[in-house]
Amino acid sequence: MNDMAKGGVVPGGGGRQRGQGGLPRAASGAQSRLRMAELLLEVSRRMAAYDTLDEILTALVEVTTEELEAERGTLFLNDPETNELFSRVAQGETQREIRFLNSSGIAGHVFTTGEPLMIADAYADQRFNRAIDEQTGFVTRNILCVPIRTFKGEIIGVSQTLNKQRGQFTRKDLELLAALTTQGTLALQSARFLESMQKVRRQEMEFIDVVSEVTADIKLGSLLQRVMGEATRLLSAERSTLFLNDEKTGELWSEVGQGLDSLQIRLPNTAGIAGAVFSSGKTINIPYAYADLRFNPAFDKRTGFFTRSILCVPIVNKHGKTIGVTQVLNKRGGPFSLEDESRLRAFTAQISIALENAKLFADVQQMKNYNEAMLESMSNGVITLDGQEKIVTCNAAGLRILRAEAAQLLGRPAAEFFTGPNTWVLDKLRLVEENHVAEHFMDAPLIVGEDTISVNFNVQPLLSVEKKRIGWMLMLEDISSEKRLKATMSRYMDPGIADQMVANGAEMLGGKNVNATVLFSDVRSFTTITEQLGAQGTVALLNEYFTMMVDCIQREAGMLDKFIGDAIMAAFGIPVAHEDDPDRAVRTAIAMMAELRAWNVQRVRDGKLTVDIGIGLNTDQVVSGNIGSKKRMDYTIIGDGVNLAARLESACKQYGAHILISEFTYRALRGTYRTRELDIVVVQGKTRPVAIYEVLDYHTEDSYPNLIDAMGLFRNGIINYRQRKWAAARKLFEEVLALNPGDKAAALYIERCLRLAAEPPPDHWDGTYVMQSK
Repeated sequence: MNDMAKGGVVPGGGGRQRGQGGLPRAASGAQSRLRMAELLLEVSRRMAAYDTLDEILTALVEVTTEELEAERGTLFLNDPETNELFSRVAQGETQREIRFLNSSGIAGHVFTTGEPLMIADAYADQRFNRAIDEQTGFVTRNILCVPIRTFKGEIIGVSQTLNKQRGQFTRKDLELLAALTTQGTLALQSARFLESMQKVRRQEMEFIDVVSEVTADIKLGSLLQRVMGEATRLLSAERSTLFLNDEKTGELWSEVGQGLDSLQIRLPNTAGIAGAVFSSGKTINIPYAYADLRFNPAFDKRTGFFTRSILCVPIVNKHGKTIGVTQVLNKRGGPFSLEDESRLRAFTAQISIALENAKLFADVQQMKNYNEAMLESMSNGVITLDGQEKIVTCNAAGLRILRAEAAQLLGRPAAEFFTGPNTWVLDKLRLVEENHVAEHFMDAPLIVGEDTISVNFNVQPLLSVEKKRIGWMLMLEDISSEKRLKATMSRYMDPGIADQMVANGAEMLGGKNVNATVLFSDVRSFTTITEQLGAQGTVALLNEYFTMMVDCIQREAGMLDKFIGDAIMAAFGIPVAHEDDPDRAVRTAIAMMAELRAWNVQRVRDGKLTVDIGIGLNTDQVVSGNIGSKKRMDYTIIGDGVNLAARLESACKQYGAHILISEFTYRALRGTYRTRELDIVVVQGKTRPVAIYEVLDYHTEDSYPNLIDAMGLFRNGIINYRQRKWAAARKLFEEVLALNPGDKAAALYIERCLRLAAEPPPDHWDGTYVMQSK
């Protein structure tokens, strides 16, 4: 008993002593042994009366506490899976399971060394953990603790009593505690074995129930949710996630994370713990996540979750192929055990078939939904017939075209619906049945109610996997409105634009405000030309000229609005808008001048008169739509923006220009062009001044020599002119004329400088010129 003395054992007295009542010590010893035998026999009898481990633990603690006259007792058993001592009974406390490492504290020391301890002053012993006392308010004075050994000498736990009610624990108390716990060891082992067997059976039955219940679910989303819930519960974990492999993207994905809102998580199938398990096909059990280099703590940082332990197993299908992984986090009460690994592997093996079935069902359902959505979103009618020519399905477009309800159509023989003038539909079915090839019927008349509509009709045979006919598919495209629309638009619009308008529907013809760039062009001295050419020559000239100019307009997706005698009116931005409509209009004007120059070269070569034109462009809000009477309507545009373009075309004559654009068009341009600001004018009928610019890109060195130098001089001349520096401005304009004597605008400004120098304008003059004619 030297070890006991070291632990604080209080030694007994020496010499001969007399027992109670003055009996000799030998008689007292015999009586004590008899009492001990009776007590041990009573312990065995009481232990045999109990069936469960909880009852045996409670009874054994009660006996030891009572016999040793202690305030409290506890019996700890070792859990070899977690290396923890646990107790379900603490005398004087509410029953609950207490766990701690089997190497910590007084109990841990006794368990690991097998050395019984009798400690007279608990607070003086370094092995004692006083934190429990501080939390509960209980004061531990002295401790008696012995190991619980089996008959083979294996230590399976410890028994501990606290606070002798009178005095200190003695050596006899230590022997009595050891004897009592040894007597109850066999009952403890039997009850614990029985409990473990019951637990295994319970787990197996629960496992079977869970698997059968989970695998009955065919929907992937809810199946994932249930699998994760059951995996979390079965392993007493805090969170679990099931990742499936997406072979198309090479990613692991999940729609479920326990404890998180439902969301889809995706990560490369080689990344992190899950990726390592998927790639290797081997289970990974990590007791301390942050100590493993494969663990990525970024997700914990984003969510605030703290990952302690991880168990991740592969999901393998019946062909031995890994289709995903199941990952469980934070086992309650410690790290995941080998039993947890086995249970999770068995669970995932059972649910892998259900997962593949659910995934297949989800793929089929997705394809079905996709096909249905595609059919319902189609503008063409799609009707399917079975082998007996009964109508099986009809999409929304088909019901709309046929002006029928589903109940009027579905399930009826086609011969009952397509009657009278519509029997040609049945003839097409027969033809397809005979020839086994699709039939197409363009612009076919179909009688619907009292109306006749035009349809493009298509019949396809429906074939099974074995290439046997199982029915027909009819496709109807209602082209009635398109025919009317094209007939209307083809008179004044490029066919490409007309097609776009048809695709967007007839509502595009309704009146609406749009931002557009309007182009006006006019032939100069046209009256003189007509007098010289005569009627036939004039018509031939205009036809050739218009063909050339309209081609330029249509190349830039402009809309020809109308011919007004020899004038052309076009618009860019209607009926189909583009981001660069102002640039398209300017490029068209430049192309018109370039084409005109080449045409004039040929006309001079042929001895014919040349043609000169002026072009005006303006960008503004205009009103577009079908305008006219019930008998005659034209799709056109109106508004002040149109009028200003016409005024600018007319102003070309006054400035000797060929292309004039407004400040609104100039500011909207995206490209870079050779332009010069020509003037600030108030056109007739308006009060607001508008800056106008001349586009000079069409010029060559022959038509305008020294263009770049002249543009710089002209710009400086305008600046001096608006600053009332008449002499300086006139000098600059004269230099422009010296470079190009044909610059009519420069000559015009020289004349203005002379006049204004002689008759200065009022103080509020800002350089604006009021035009006196259209």
